[in-house]
Amino acid sequence: MQSIISDSYAVHFNQRAYDALNNHLIENTYSKVFIMVDENTHEHCLPSFMAHLRGDYEFEIIEIESGEINKNIETCTQVWHVLSELDGDRKSLLINLGGGVLTDLGGFVASTFKRGINFINVPTTLLSMVDASVGGKTGVDLGSLKNQIGVINQPEMVLIVTDFLKTLDERQLQSGYAEMLKHGLIKDSNYWNQLKSISSFNLLDDLIYHSVTIKNEVVIEDPTEQNLRKILNFGHTLGHAIESYCLENVDKETLLHGEAIAIGMILEGYLSKELTELPTEDLEDIKTTFLSRYEKVDFTDNDIDSILELLKFDKKNSHGKINFVLLNGIGEPAIDVQVPGELFKAAFAYYAEN
Repeated sequence: MQSIISDSYAVHFNQRAYDALNNHLIENTYSKVFIMVDENTHEHCLPSFMAHLRGDYEFEIIEIESGEINKNIETCTQVWHVLSELDGDRKSLLINLGGGVLTDLGGFVASTFKRGINFINVPTTLLSMVDASVGGKTGVDLGSLKNQIGVINQPEMVLIVTDFLKTLDERQLQSGYAEMLKHGLIKDSNYWNQLKSISSFNLLDDLIYHSVTIKNEVVIEDPTEQNLRKILNFGHTLGHAIESYCLENVDKETLLHGEAIAIGMILEGYLSKELTELPTEDLEDIKTTFLSRYEKVDFTDNDIDSILELLKFDKKNSHGKINFVLLNGIGEPAIDVQVPGELFKAAFAYYAEN
């Protein structure tokens, strides 16, 4: 597959990714090369990754604990200390080998250590390949509140090696697939229809390529999310609130990111029908598609009240107003839509209906 070129970096795929990395290491005389992993990528991905590197370099491996619960400033502080103790300087390189939590956190660590060192993202999950590692968003959570602390800073390159998907279970693959379905909903109705018909995750390379292309085109036009880039947040306003609530509530099963935004896309699909004239048949298509892949979650009235309370922390808010990305139709987004409060309970009621 051809590399996808952004304004300041490229996304390389498979063997071309390893070739690009090896050339980059030759061309740049880094004082140190750090590779950050979690316990899963250390075991399942790092050996294969290292086997493809050519040359005699001094690599230092930094391992963090996996999971959203560890995506916080405390983990960053630990990594900053390790970088300092291992003589990291401004000419060091940090390679982030992992899923979205690791690439988000690693990008933020690199962007702030010594006021910024180079970093490369090597996503190992479907979610991070099509979403988290592309576009320059870095950061960590503030308590259970998603991505409240961070900066937009682009990597040197993104390396997508789809063989890493073989290390994932079905649930992790489905989580990433939700973001791909979102790309169809916000940008390409034909892609949405294609994705709906996929029943196996065996041949994903071309679909991943198309999703990365969609996101890259949006980010190039609006790198700092002033306008068009907001469309990438469809399903995320309510989805992030649901994800945060389930993360902090011991009575609720923790949801993967894609599982939470799948719920968010159904809810925000309903709001779209009420506010931006999304056709009823499109809404039913959205609900049927997501519920065929993601198990329905039960929410009590108290759950819903607590979730709605979290909306005030959403990053798209401005001047005290909660701004939503909704749909005029499949592939036709609408940004900065404000939602009357009484519609939220109706959206959850629609989600709960059989």
